[in-house]
Amino acid sequence: MKCLRFVAAFAVGILLYASGARAENVIRASLNTELTVLDPIVSTINATRVFAYLVFDELIGIDNEGHYHPQMLEGWQISDDRLTYTFKLRDGLKWSDGTPVTAEDCVASIKRWGKRESLGKQLMAATRDMQPVDAKTFLLELNEPFAFVIEALGKPGNTIPVMMPARIAATDPATPVKEIVGSGPFIFHQREWKPGDKAVFTPNPYYKPRSEPAEGLSGGKVVKVDRVELISIPDQAMRVAGLQTGELDLLEVVPFDFISALRNDPSVTIPEQHGVQQMMQILSINHVTPPFNDIRIRRALQAAIVQEDVVSSLGLPPNMFLKKCLSIYMCDAPGTTDAGTDVYKNAGTEHARELLKEAGYKNEPVVLLHASTSALLNSAGLVYADLMKKAGFNVDIHTSDFSTVAQKRTSRAPVEQGGWSVIPIVWNGIDLVNPLADTAISTNCNEFNPGWYCDPAQTELLKRFAVTTELAERRQLADQLQAAFHRNVNYVLGGQFSAPAAYRSDLKGVIPFGFPVFWNMERK
Repeated sequence: MKCLRFVAAFAVGILLYASGARAENVIRASLNTELTVLDPIVSTINATRVFAYLVFDELIGIDNEGHYHPQMLEGWQISDDRLTYTFKLRDGLKWSDGTPVTAEDCVASIKRWGKRESLGKQLMAATRDMQPVDAKTFLLELNEPFAFVIEALGKPGNTIPVMMPARIAATDPATPVKEIVGSGPFIFHQREWKPGDKAVFTPNPYYKPRSEPAEGLSGGKVVKVDRVELISIPDQAMRVAGLQTGELDLLEVVPFDFISALRNDPSVTIPEQHGVQQMMQILSINHVTPPFNDIRIRRALQAAIVQEDVVSSLGLPPNMFLKKCLSIYMCDAPGTTDAGTDVYKNAGTEHARELLKEAGYKNEPVVLLHASTSALLNSAGLVYADLMKKAGFNVDIHTSDFSTVAQKRTSRAPVEQGGWSVIPIVWNGIDLVNPLADTAISTNCNEFNPGWYCDPAQTELLKRFAVTTELAERRQLADQLQAAFHRNVNYVLGGQFSAPAAYRSDLKGVIPFGFPVFWNMERK
């Protein structure tokens, strides 16, 4: 009863605050995880990506069908030998401080991103020179063919190639920028930001939308509201209460226990998700510290994880998850393949026990970082731990909030010094569409990628994939890369599922994508 009174008090408090805000046409949303890092070059957390698309923009945007279009660019030209790319900015682009966007800014931004992100690193390795020609034009000259220049600069995944003023892009790529100046549709009110409370955004008066209709991350990003607030509400029941009573307008992820109730609420809309709109459960593995620096023990872990047990634990309706999906490019998707999945044919507890015995496992502690505050990770983390214990692993669960897990994830320390062994995480399907975008393999041998797996065979296959323009050869190489991923056990796939958003039914123009975007939507 005390808990119910607390929820009611929360709802009343928010309602009193929101009643005045409604006249300003405010959209209030709650993300699945806390916004703690504001630099999308430094952080791979999804909250940072949502933030980035509010305040920054990309040179190239991707639509819902995976096609790439000019965004900040007026267009581009490619030489006959495909070694020289000429990029021209649109007229009238300005930063949120009112200064013009220049080609020099874009070159500096690409170079910073290219020092940090795996696909960017490959592009920079293939680049001979990149220089401004004039205020609106820059050249990218390759020293060898690279077939994914456009896809790289329009990458929607985490560690996004967003544009920043050159003076800010001069920041070391491992250090978060301190000043937020973008060319996106919103301005971030950094002085009002209270981590753990709210982040406030208002329309960027200098933003110039494209004339084309908005689709995915491309087209005209027309802002139709006066203000967006990202509200921090750790308690899942309170998030749902806020949505049902109208104090909140959008939830990035519906807590799974509440899906059935919200489906029956006419004031709430839950869009369907399929293929790359869905998510993949992942068990991230630390490859540099015992016991998982031994590939034999990683293979025992791979055998121990039963996907159906993981995804069925989420509490989703049966039509919102797949019992089995072993494709690192998602199932029911253009890149779906079963290459290399024969390693799973004997998977299960008994086989995992046999593999552990053969590997000489000595009951070393396995630290699982468990983010209990995340609707996507809480129950899955407990299932992973249970499956590992059944297989004979000595599992030590360290439970904390998501922000703490995210901070600890970057530590390479051994477990006895506060390090970690495995971490449940999730990936958006849109981030897994091809090998160069897919975090599961594109971050191979990347010192910035927590887990730190490094398989030279995958590196060579990725290099070949990056230069080929033949679709049949690309498909063959993608299959070989997946097989190498499963052999090396970069990560363990925990299963494909829907993590649907929910929003008030009076919100119209909501763009369906793998994460929420706030342009085009309006209240009717």
